Amino acid sequence: MSGAERPEIGKLVDAGGLKTNYLEAGEGPAVVLVHGSGPGVTGYANWRLTMPDLAQRFRVIVPDMVGFGYTERPADLRCDVDTWADQVVGLLDALGLERASVVGNSFGGAIALRVAARYPDRVEKLALMGSVGVPFPLTPGLDAVWGYEPSVQNMRRIMDMFAFDRGLITDELAELRYRASTEPGFQESYAALFPAPRQRWVDAMVTPDEQIRALPHETLIVHGREDQIIPLATSLRLLELIDRAQLHVFGHCGHWTQIEWSAQFNRVLGDFLSDFSRD
Repeated sequence: MSGAERPEIGKLVDAGGLKTNYLEAGEGPAVVLVHGSGPGVTGYANWRLTMPDLAQRFRVIVPDMVGFGYTERPADLRCDVDTWADQVVGLLDALGLERASVVGNSFGGAIALRVAARYPDRVEKLALMGSVGVPFPLTPGLDAVWGYEPSVQNMRRIMDMFAFDRGLITDELAELRYRASTEPGFQESYAALFPAPRQRWVDAMVTPDEQIRALPHETLIVHGREDQIIPLATSLRLLELIDRAQLHVFGHCGHWTQIEWSAQFNRVLGDFLSDFSRD
């Protein structure tokens, strides 16, 4: 199929030993967008409304993290936050990039934090949206997302928890995302990532407080006030820990800031990434 028919499929590159599917658009300072962990998610599905705006000012790079999307799934690979962080750095290496700004959504926020903590010289600026990475009690919403069993009804129920505005969740969208979750190999690898009991996976993605406090990067933190998946308290904690941080909270917004408030989110993120006056 052509790229227009399957826009989620881009180029393949060896990122630290992992054949990684990634999308790329635009020119300028490099920005890597790291997706969240919903069923059937891809980099494209997560960032499809963000990429076009950012690509007007930046070189935007959107990978599928291993275990998701169209990146290879080695049968014996243990997926954890360090594996994913190394994949991001391997992608930078493969593309010849010394530094890039890293933007992480939810699960992707934990990856972005770990990249910044382990490889601070590789990160220009850091942006965290509805981010995992600090301790919090597993929410019923996140438990449902990670425990997803494929059906249109279950996908609709999960998507209803993602959005504050239920009008965004149409039957057509639920059917589309359900079909994405049942692509060959998708559900098998997804179910293996976060088996119950799931509090342990929240805890496994935590970067220690002292490492977060040591981050030198300018950091944008974004959260939806009505987020049912990742509590707003996580972003408030990150704001306490990161010295050069700012927090933007969207009201009437769930876990899908980049979709529910796409134009405003893109403007806030783009302006943050463009402003080097404080560097």
